[in-house]
Amino acid sequence: MANVTEAALPAVVFDLDGTLVDSEPNYFEAGRALLEEHGVPGFTWADHERYIGVSTRETLADWRRRYALTASLDALVEELDDRYLTLARAGTPVFEQMALLVERLHRAGVPMAVASGSSNSAITAVLTGTGLDDLLGPAVSAEEVPRGKPAPDVFLEAARRLGAAPVDCVVIEDAEPGVAAALAARMRCVAVPSVPPAADDPVFSAAGLLFPEGQPSFRAAETYDWIMRVPA
Repeated sequence: MANVTEAALPAVVFDLDGTLVDSEPNYFEAGRALLEEHGVPGFTWADHERYIGVSTRETLADWRRRYALTASLDALVEELDDRYLTLARAGTPVFEQMALLVERLHRAGVPMAVASGSSNSAITAVLTGTGLDDLLGPAVSAEEVPRGKPAPDVFLEAARRLGAAPVDCVVIEDAEPGVAAALAARMRCVAVPSVPPAADDPVFSAAGLLFPEGQPSFRAAETYDWIMRVPA
């Protein structure tokens, strides 16, 4: 086992949806309603799970092909955002242990950012509505980088905005594409699978700290201690 030592403060980059906040039910309902409006009924939660961790634009591009939607990609993105924002503003719960972790990192002076596949408008609405914007630093949307997760672009941009080297960053993620993106960015990763059966995926096993049962097993104190210690 590698020795560990206390080190300078790391930087922490949070995924948003399914990691910090329980927003996937809102995304599911927004997507289900959009598809039904465009003549595609019967979209299920199991269908939705395939897109967890994939950017909004990439998800809708796939839906256009899969379901032969005739609306433009830009129009679909705008429609989904409108539907989602209505639901998000009505209520987006923050996971309790995640809130405790953010508060403790904030008290310790740890620089933090959000890196998400959601649109800028969705990220802003959720962070403002939950009050997390008062504790977290910059927020980066996949709209602002060339490639979404599993490419590392959104995490590398978050590190740049924090003024941190990627190797000094810790990512907290709930989905395989996000964990893969963190590893590609050469960042340490805490994985909290939003679909617990997926914890057996080799991508999750490569994370430095894994909570295989997802949010019910996640503990802020254990994660804080792990973040604040690095391999010698």
